[in-house]
Amino acid sequence: MTFDKVLEDGRLWAVRFDNDRENALQKVMSQWSDAEWLADFFMQNLDDLISYFRITNIEDAIYQTMEDRDELACIIMDISPDANLDHFFRPLENNRATEMLLGKEKGRPHRRSWLRLYAIKLNMGIYIITGGAIKLTHTMQERVHTLQELEKMEKVRNFLIREHVFDEDSFIDYQKEIEP
Repeated sequence: MTFDKVLEDGRLWAVRFDNDRENALQKVMSQWSDAEWLADFFMQNLDDLISYFRITNIEDAIYQTMEDRDELACIIMDISPDANLDHFFRPLENNRATEMLLGKEKGRPHRRSWLRLYAIKLNMGIYIITGGAIKLTHTMQERVHTLQELEKMEKVRNFLIREHVFDEDSFIDYQKEIEP
């Protein structure tokens, strides 16, 4: 497992799982741009699309996903040094009121979007993206693809703990240790 810098100032990273050519952010952004991949996804999840979002036309769902993906890309590309990533990422658990060590977080382009980026929070404003999903159900536990995202977050979190990474400083130290 390695980590790719998304923002040059080191506030946003993306995990690259072993044997993956792309990091987690690149992977989901590619999927969300691929009309064929999206058509297959929405066909497999049509009941959820209809029951939770009242959308029956897969072409509409593909179009909406690509629009939201573009908006998300703009948000990430336009993050200025003054921007606070804590305004984009929120606690994964809606009722979590306190900070937790290496907290699991979620972000989305706007309130009505089904696109989600998932991340581990190192410190205030410092995140590692672990993946993303199209979330069409109330909870992540209801579908295999979102459950897999929970598992990836936990895998990254456990890896960081094993490597004694608990915050931004220890992450920087870890990165220096593994540099060739």
